Amino acid sequence: MKLNINRKGSTGADRPRHRRRRALPAAATALLLATGTATLVTTQSASAGPEHSTTQTQALAQKQQKPLTAADAPDLGPNVDVFDPSMSKDEIQSRLDTVFKEQEKNQFGQERHALLFKPGKYDVDANIGFYTQIAGLGLSPDDTDINGDVHAEADWFDDNATQNFWRGAENLSVTPANGTDRWAVSQAAPFRRMHVKGNLQLDPRNHGWSSGGLLADTKVDGTVSSGSQQQYLSRNTEWSGWEGSNWNMVFVGATNPPSGTFPEPPFTTVDKTPKSREKPFLYVDDAGAYKVFVPDVATNSQGTTWSGGAPKGKSLPIEDFFIAKPGVKASEINAALDEGKQLLFTPGVYHLDDTIKVTKPDTVVLGLGLATLVPDGGATALSVADVDGATIAGVLIDAGKESSDTLMEMGRKGASADHSANPSSLHDVYFRVGGAGVGKAAKSLVVNSSDVIGDHTWIWRADHGDGVGWTQNTADNGLTVNGDDVTMYGLFVEHYQKDQVVWNGNGGRTYFFQNEMPYDPPDQAAWMDGGTKGYAAYKVADGVTDHQAYGLGSYCFFNVNKSVAADRAFQVPKADGVKFHHMVAVSLGGTGTINHVINDQGGPANTGNQEAYVVDYP
Repeated sequence: MKLNINRKGSTGADRPRHRRRRALPAAATALLLATGTATLVTTQSASAGPEHSTTQTQALAQKQQKPLTAADAPDLGPNVDVFDPSMSKDEIQSRLDTVFKEQEKNQFGQERHALLFKPGKYDVDANIGFYTQIAGLGLSPDDTDINGDVHAEADWFDDNATQNFWRGAENLSVTPANGTDRWAVSQAAPFRRMHVKGNLQLDPRNHGWSSGGLLADTKVDGTVSSGSQQQYLSRNTEWSGWEGSNWNMVFVGATNPPSGTFPEPPFTTVDKTPKSREKPFLYVDDAGAYKVFVPDVATNSQGTTWSGGAPKGKSLPIEDFFIAKPGVKASEINAALDEGKQLLFTPGVYHLDDTIKVTKPDTVVLGLGLATLVPDGGATALSVADVDGATIAGVLIDAGKESSDTLMEMGRKGASADHSANPSSLHDVYFRVGGAGVGKAAKSLVVNSSDVIGDHTWIWRADHGDGVGWTQNTADNGLTVNGDDVTMYGLFVEHYQKDQVVWNGNGGRTYFFQNEMPYDPPDQAAWMDGGTKGYAAYKVADGVTDHQAYGLGSYCFFNVNKSVAADRAFQVPKADGVKFHHMVAVSLGGTGTINHVINDQGGPANTGNQEAYVVDYP
């Protein structure tokens, strides 16, 4: 059922408000596999020449099944295209179309792609599907100019973007063909370090459902329209204007945030970003050398890092990196890390028989094209020692068939070092339990180190796909924070079976939180925390005396048994230093009940009153 309810603050016609994900029929999930092997390289400019005809495109598509790779590019494996302005427009377009055709509906497939554009001008249209990263290779987004759209659509799913996951657009300047670019996505689909020379629309073309998302370090010359988006985080952004609102719209370090008072409209504005680090990225310098840029930590920042001049940070030559390709052993990766190498994962799925161990300070682990780590035999996929300045970015960690206690750990248990001068950070790091097949993990991400910065993570126990069910993809907790002074921007945690976020450390800060409770408790007795109905979406431990959170939403949709209830969405101790701002609880379509928003305040959200708000607690 779709609920088309137009709420004050929304824009346009009736906006679908109810987010409900549904499993795809088998036919819809079949891969579209192309054939052919030859790659044709010409010297016609990508920014010149006639429009490609249908016959030209078809002919090229038959030849463009291998990546296009610029002659000077390092070996980044079989799933990376490196486009150069000397390549023909038709050739590049054909390759983009081929990748999109394969990935448009490929929600749980094994294929991974990175589409990288060297600095220059290109006349192309890039429609971005699953497990596809498109990125420029300049030091500034304006170094790589796309005259055409870089967009995500929901045509494959009847104008429903609530399953448009696992993709990303980064470090490009885009001049949309009709003046408006579209990025209609939900979780794990960031739009970061982009410059849109026009407007940006964040929901599907016909304003179907959407449930995103993240804009970060991005400039839009025109207006951003959020449309049906149920929630969004915009961090360090610049634009001429913003239109639209639904449940939870958060603006941190935005130069021109919209005005309004929560909950009508539901805007949360934090004037400056207290402490952050932008995601590292691959680029080509003026001499043609490939490097990875690692941005500096910023404090009290506003707007983008690049529109006022060169970003601050350090450059690491590609020769400093161990370049991993699918099939590599964990022991080979660990040997390289022990030697002091940085780590670059090329696109693909990596089955690990042991834990990847980051033990040295200032180590960079960078994934391209949604590189996916699968721990086999119940291992932890990735462990980072309690060191300064480790940076983990661009990876998806997918639980294996045998249950892991923890999928990723930051710092050893009991870690106590002070990293405030050089914090470790996570950027576009995602976790998945089930969906692509049977997966189990008691805890997904455990942060023991202090001062860690989280910059966009989606921690997901699957609610659809394969291997999904109350006793199949078992998972207790999504995020556990034991370290002090940990900060999270863009924290998405969904469907875990116990407390989904457990925060034990002091000094924690969260800017934007999105949650869905598990859909599938079979009955109330199966989902009880002692005498409490259900578990919290976000729980701050009783001994914590200092914690703040801004812009939080928790939704329920108990579709297996709609009589199930949760006593509260947010559970926190009563302490002077524990303060929560701008919270919403929603019963999606009135399917199930959240009795209170936070502790014993707010609510209920249920069939008769689907939305419940609390402005501040206490």
